[in-house]
Amino acid sequence: MSTPQLKNPIKGPGLKAPGVVVLQFLLILFFETIEYKFTKVGLFTGIAIVVAYVGGIKLGRKGTTFTTVVNPPLAFFVASVFLISTIGGVGIHIGRLGLDLMSTLAGVAPFLVTCAIVGWLYFFASEAKNKRASRATR
Repeated sequence: MSTPQLKNPIKGPGLKAPGVVVLQFLLILFFETIEYKFTKVGLFTGIAIVVAYVGGIKLGRKGTTFTTVVNPPLAFFVASVFLISTIGGVGIHIGRLGLDLMSTLAGVAPFLVTCAIVGWLYFFASEAKNKRASRATR
């Protein structure tokens, strides 16, 4: 028996850079909102960040790797500010907002740092591979 091959769920070449940004932002916002309602932000949001990186690489077109690597920390920051100032009920108080941002960041920092390192290594490796391939075709 052969194992079934997984098909790419997106028909065509994949998501463009804006599609990757929206996908990652909504995924992180969704899990962060759910986790923020019940507990402090941490494990589930971290797993969502990992899935956002992998999903961006898997579902994005060729050339969207840079966007995939750069966006999740920015999406996490924007989602955190939005959640803390609206759902958290804090409003825009600079002292409290900064304290809440730091505690939120502390919960997912290992995921952000690990994914950023692996993502940038993947980006540089793919760029080096593309340069070697372009030199070989000359």
